Amino acid sequence: MKRIITSIVLLTTLISCKQEKETPKVIYEDGKSKVENTARDTTSFKVADLPILMEGTKYLIHPVGDIRVYDTDSRAYGSSKTNQVSYAISNYNRFEITGYFDNLNFQHIDSTNVKPLTDKKIQIQTATFLDGIASKTKKQIIAYTLVDADTNKDGKINQNDIKSLYLSTASGENLTKLSEEFQELIDWNIIEAQNRLYFRCIEDINKNGAFDKNDKVHYHYVNLLADEWKVEMYTPN
Repeated sequence: MKRIITSIVLLTTLISCKQEKETPKVIYEDGKSKVENTARDTTSFKVADLPILMEGTKYLIHPVGDIRVYDTDSRAYGSSKTNQVSYAISNYNRFEITGYFDNLNFQHIDSTNVKPLTDKKIQIQTATFLDGIASKTKKQIIAYTLVDADTNKDGKINQNDIKSLYLSTASGENLTKLSEEFQELIDWNIIEAQNRLYFRCIEDINKNGAFDKNDKVHYHYVNLLADEWKVEMYTPN
């Protein structure tokens, strides 16, 4: 009898595990995923960090995002719970801004005009000033890793969606997407001797909604000094 009960419990556990699937990064509709950029939500409470000036540039950068409210169990003035509000949107480390923020606003140091990087709904995770290229060539470029579409169809644009690679000038102009649609950015680096940015992406070739060892890795580079940032493919293996 004990063996029968054990077998039933094991079978139930296996069925339960089968039903609990990992949330995919891509949801395909009618054999193909639809990626849409929606207008920004103007009803949420947005704040901006204090401005950042990347060394060597003439543009202030204002990271913009939602304030974060944390519930705590501490008691204050008879209340069983208090809320702590964080107004910090990003972290800054000399030539890189990191975090989860909605936009970057750019302002020339001699102007009062402020211009957003984009009017699309996105989540920026890193903004990196390519200081080595700027020192060598005087061309000032910022590389971004960001999410630009709700690829898993959960109604949110966040770190659970596909991450893409973009470039812009230090003024926030000429925002250009480098990675292909539906390809997840793996990593990128700069080879200053060639004035190139190299990056890798992975494609969900079996269309199971996840990125794994059965999918295909694509290799790319772009000439940073070109008038137009054109992506080239290469095969290292």
